[in-house]
Amino acid sequence: MIERYTYAAMGDIWSEENKFRKWLDVEIAACEAWRAKGKIPAASLATIKKKAAFTVERIDEIEKTTDHDVIAFLTNVAENVGKDSRFIHMGMTSSDVLDTAQALRMRESADVLIGEIKEIIVILKRRALEHKKTVMVGRTHGIHAEPMTFGMKMLLWYCEMQRNVERIEHARKTISVGKISGAVGTYSNLPPEIERDICKHLGLAPAPISNQVIQRDRHAEFLSAIAITGGTVEKIATEVRGLQRTDIREAEEFFKAGQKGSSAMPHKRNPITAERLAGLARILRANAHAGFENMALWHERDITHSSVERVIIPDSCILLHYMLVRLKNLLDKLLVYPETMLLNLNKTRGLIFSQRVMLALVAKGLTREQAYAIVQRNAMNVWKGDNDFKSLLSADPEVKAAIKKKELDECFEVDYFLRHVDAIYKNVLGPVKKAARKR
Repeated sequence: MIERYTYAAMGDIWSEENKFRKWLDVEIAACEAWRAKGKIPAASLATIKKKAAFTVERIDEIEKTTDHDVIAFLTNVAENVGKDSRFIHMGMTSSDVLDTAQALRMRESADVLIGEIKEIIVILKRRALEHKKTVMVGRTHGIHAEPMTFGMKMLLWYCEMQRNVERIEHARKTISVGKISGAVGTYSNLPPEIERDICKHLGLAPAPISNQVIQRDRHAEFLSAIAITGGTVEKIATEVRGLQRTDIREAEEFFKAGQKGSSAMPHKRNPITAERLAGLARILRANAHAGFENMALWHERDITHSSVERVIIPDSCILLHYMLVRLKNLLDKLLVYPETMLLNLNKTRGLIFSQRVMLALVAKGLTREQAYAIVQRNAMNVWKGDNDFKSLLSADPEVKAAIKKKELDECFEVDYFLRHVDAIYKNVLGPVKKAARKR
């Protein structure tokens, strides 16, 4: 129920009804500004505010004849207002209304997206603290590297999501501008004060300069911030997919009662949500690319950007919102298997401690090249057979000549690799607040 309501909220922002509502908001704000200048009688403004209305169906009907959506909108509003409608859209061009109203909808969308990301950040922090000491093997190139903790993965995502909030907040500011400056941006039929007053009424900043449109580098930044956030979602989803593989199975999507994984194989538990999110991120990147293409227009404006934006801006906002809601549920219910993590940590029979041994040999006076050769030689024998790395090293004459058994044992202690985890958490989250003592 909550998810459906949330999706509808973002969908409503980009509905035809809300689009025309925002157009009307801009037109009414313009009438208010002209009234302050004494150019519209008070009675006429009162009539406009009382009677100005539209229906999507009627606008669509008119547009079949006009083949121009703004004119169809104005015609429908005029049908309801009457003769005082002559004051509506005074001195303005279509893009004054379109671009200013679109800024309002992008700003509303940004607020919804920021809210969802902040909820994900809360979940990531909670789960990062939950698994702060959950030991697992780190992987580079998909190969076992050195020990780390599962909480560190969550903490890494936590930081990146914070940056996504900052990016979208910056993009929100960038796109929160209005433009009411006429056909080519010269204020030919209205003074700059009208634009200033309209934008103030709508909570927007007036564009310092424009031509017929607000410049599309602003929209490209907005779409880029959305695409980058989608990239973070994909990163997290890809990691979940990797960890859910049968031969790893250290973490897994929640699998509810009655859920089916395969029409052919009843045993399957597939990472379907993570796979879906990873795929959808590609659409966001494609839309961002289209936003870059929209930046270059002929002279003071053409409409090559217009048809594209009718798709990519609503779709990107709605799609990222869907992805964030799904990711929130995925992370909140993610199944984590610490026991399996420990089993996998030991799967390579001690090879993950190779650097520690090499550094111990270097500390005893061997060159790095000599130490590397000794450790690698023994490591390769472990890869080839069933030998235990520590046992091979213990029997190696060159190792025995350089370091004592106790020193070799210390090289295989997991805690050594985790000794700075607290510092990392403090660096990200700040000092842990101590509970106040009860008196």
